[in-house]
Amino acid sequence: MNYGTMALAAGFFIDLLAGDPRKLYHPICLVGNLISFLEKRIRRIFPKNPKGELLGGGFLVILVCVFCGGIPLGILYGLYQISPVLGFLLETFWCWQLFAAKSLKTESMKVYESLKNGTLEDGRHAVSMIVGRDTRDLTEEGVIKATVETVAENTSDGVIAPMLYMAIGGVPLMFLYKGINTMDSMLGYKNDKYLYFGRCAAKLDDAANFLPARISGFLMIAASFVLGMDGKHAAEIYFRDRKKHASPNSAQTEAVMAGALDIQLAGNACYFGKLYEKPTIGDPIRPVEKEDIPRSNRLLYGTSILGVLVFWGVRMAAASFLF
Repeated sequence: MNYGTMALAAGFFIDLLAGDPRKLYHPICLVGNLISFLEKRIRRIFPKNPKGELLGGGFLVILVCVFCGGIPLGILYGLYQISPVLGFLLETFWCWQLFAAKSLKTESMKVYESLKNGTLEDGRHAVSMIVGRDTRDLTEEGVIKATVETVAENTSDGVIAPMLYMAIGGVPLMFLYKGINTMDSMLGYKNDKYLYFGRCAAKLDDAANFLPARISGFLMIAASFVLGMDGKHAAEIYFRDRKKHASPNSAQTEAVMAGALDIQLAGNACYFGKLYEKPTIGDPIRPVEKEDIPRSNRLLYGTSILGVLVFWGVRMAAASFLF
């Protein structure tokens, strides 16, 4: 019996229905605490110059990767030796924790509800919980665009990428990916503090997301056709605008989202009080509106379900061929 394949599907659909088990300690919180712990101590050891910070940041990346991949691998290997059923149950539980489709929808819909039933300030506060940019001066359109862009980007980072790595190497590889992604979210900033120290983490995250982001783009295009969105325009904007971002990966899914919804995303944004000039993605065929947030979540769910079916099928086929 292919327990890993079953865990992939079961963990995903439990997440889709129930979301994160919030009363339980999340393993990514543990990874985040580890990163903070290591950063403080490594900075004391390595010289406070560009070369020293590059080396220190690289050393941190190695330690976190060993922790994130090695510990789940050891635990699962030992548990499967004791009982395949127990191993399957733990693998399913970890998949449930590491997939983020339901939580992404929940957090983005908080922005929608704040704008619909509250004030613009409520919307700014809600979106500040899920984006890294400055939100204090965002217009309503800016709040909506920031939310839709986050849903688009995290369709890959939070769902399709971990799903792909789970399909390839089981939960240990999925954990390793999430560790890399967490390091980038904490260290991968181009500011004075992290320009050198966080460079290794940022580059590794770019590499880890290179293939998943492109697979996510194609799955989103397919899902937009299935859901009756503007699939043709989604494909056109994807091939035209998928490179319009400083990151090699972020615009892959943002371009599809913009095309599928017939709106324009991206553009200039402020981070830590500094304005960054960024190109726009998509065409302003119609104005951005509040309902684009639930529409983006429809595309998130459609892409996620299509993804799990594809990866489940590929893994089943591979298992049949090998065994």
